[in-house]
Amino acid sequence: MDVREFLGLTRSGDDLRWSFNVGTHLITPGQFLFGGCGLGAALVALEEATGRPTVWATAQYVSYAKTHSTVDITVEIQAVGGRLTQARAVAREGDREVLGVTAALGSNTLDIGGVWVEMPDVPAPDLCPPRRLPDEVRNSIFEHVETRVALGRTFEQIDGTPGGPNSAMWARVPGHLEPSAATLAIFGDYVSGGVAHPLGMRVMGRSLDNTIRMVQLEETEWVLCDIRMDALVNGYAQGTAYMWSEKGTLLATASQSLAIKLWDQ
Repeated sequence: MDVREFLGLTRSGDDLRWSFNVGTHLITPGQFLFGGCGLGAALVALEEATGRPTVWATAQYVSYAKTHSTVDITVEIQAVGGRLTQARAVAREGDREVLGVTAALGSNTLDIGGVWVEMPDVPAPDLCPPRRLPDEVRNSIFEHVETRVALGRTFEQIDGTPGGPNSAMWARVPGHLEPSAATLAIFGDYVSGGVAHPLGMRVMGRSLDNTIRMVQLEETEWVLCDIRMDALVNGYAQGTAYMWSEKGTLLATASQSLAIKLWDQ
C-alpha cells in the first residue's frame, strides 16, 4: 500500500486537481482531518503536478474538515526554474479553505555536505513497547499507524511528574515500506503529542502550522520520530521531529507550532 492509497487520493480531471474522503483512518480523536494527512495529501498533489520531489513545504491550518467530508485540492504553479519549482496547494471542504500549503520542489547534485545531528541511541522497534491508546483516541488515525515507544513514557506512565523535553517513537503504516514526503508529513504531525512528556500531563495540541524539510529517502519499514520540544509559553508550544530510518539515516525534519489545552478541558 502506498501513501496515495492510504489517503484515498484521486485525480479530479488533471494533475492540478485532486480529492479525497476524510475517512475515520485519517482523523484526530476530535473527529476532524489529522493535519499531517492534509499536508501529506497536498504533497502528493504538488509532486504529481510539478514532477519534482519535495524539498520544503509548510502548511497553515485555517479550518477543519469533518469526518466523511470530501476535501478538494487545487495546485497552483508559481515559478519554474531549472532545478526548483515554487508552488502552492489549497485544500477546501466545499467553499471553505481548510489548509494552504506553500512548497519548493526539485533536486540538485552537490558532492559536499553531511548530516550534523545524531540519532538517539534507542532500542530497535521490536524491543520497544507498543504505544497503547487510551479509549479517547480510538476510532482515529492512531489505530492505523502503528507506534512503539523508544524514548520517554507511555500514556499509562504520565503521572504528573515533569520529564525531559525529548521523546521518541517508532512509527509505521503496516505494509508501507517506501517512505515519501507525504508519509513523513503524517509521522511529523506526532510532534503534537510530545508536549505531554516534559509536562508530565496529558494535553491536547492543535497544530497551527506544520513544516517539513526533506533530507533524503531510503527504504525502511519503521521511522523513528525523534521529538524535541522547545517551549510552552502562554498556551503555545513549539517542537521539532527528526525522522530517521532503521539504518540511522536522517530522512527529514518536521516542526510545528501548537495551541495547547489540558485533556479534560
